[in-house]
Amino acid sequence: MSVEVSGKIMNNKSIHTVIKILKREVKKWEDPIVTQISMVRQAHHEDKKIPFKVLISCILSLRTKDETTSAASQRLFKLANTPEKMIRLTKREIEKTIYPVGFYRIKAGNILSICHDLINKYDSKVPDTIDELLKFKGVGRKTANLVVTLGYKKAGICVDTHVHRITNRWGYVKTKTPEETEFALREKLPKKYWLIINDLLVTYGQNLCKPISPYCSICRINKFCKRVGVNKSR
Repeated sequence: MSVEVSGKIMNNKSIHTVIKILKREVKKWEDPIVTQISMVRQAHHEDKKIPFKVLISCILSLRTKDETTSAASQRLFKLANTPEKMIRLTKREIEKTIYPVGFYRIKAGNILSICHDLINKYDSKVPDTIDELLKFKGVGRKTANLVVTLGYKKAGICVDTHVHRITNRWGYVKTKTPEETEFALREKLPKKYWLIINDLLVTYGQNLCKPISPYCSICRINKFCKRVGVNKSR
C-alpha cells in the first residue's frame, strides 16, 4: 500500500531516493557503537572475535546510551574477548566492569550464561542464525539480527526503537511492535537495504528524527514522510 505525502509516494520507488539521502546525511554523525565494534575486522583482521564482541556489546547496549555502552564494552573486552576468558571472571567482576549500563547485574549473569552455552554447546563459536541465537538467555530478535548482520554480514533486519518509530512515522509500515515492524520490512523493504537500515535509522533517530519534537524543518526527507504521530516538531 502506498502513502500519499506532499505530492510524493512512500513506496519501494521512493525508498531508493530516501535511502540515498539518508546515506549522505548520516555521514555528519558517528555510527552506532555496535557498528563501530563490528568494523574492527577491517583494521585488525580479528574476524573470529567480531561476532562474539557484537553479541556481548549488543547485550550491554540494551536500554543504555551509546557512550556508556562504548566505555563498558572497551573495559570488558580488555579483560575478556573470548568465551573462555569471560567465564574466568566472576559475576561481580563483570558487574563492576560494565557498570553503569542499564540492568548491569542482570546483564552480567546473562553474559556468563551465554559464554557457558557457547563453550558447551557451540564449540565457542557464536551461531550465525537467528533461531539459534534466540536460544541464549537475554537475546531477543534485535540482538540476534544485529549479530547476523554485523557479525556475519548475512541477511537480516534489525529493528530497534528508532527503526520501528521512523518507518511508522514515514507511513512506510503500520505496525504496533518492533517485531511486527521487522516482519513487515522483510516483506516490503528491498533486500539490498536490509543490512544498512538499522545503522541509518538509529543514527538518524538519535540525532535528527527524535522521538519527541523531531527536526522536521531541516529534514532532507520530510517531503516523503507522513509524520504519523508527530504532534510537535522543530
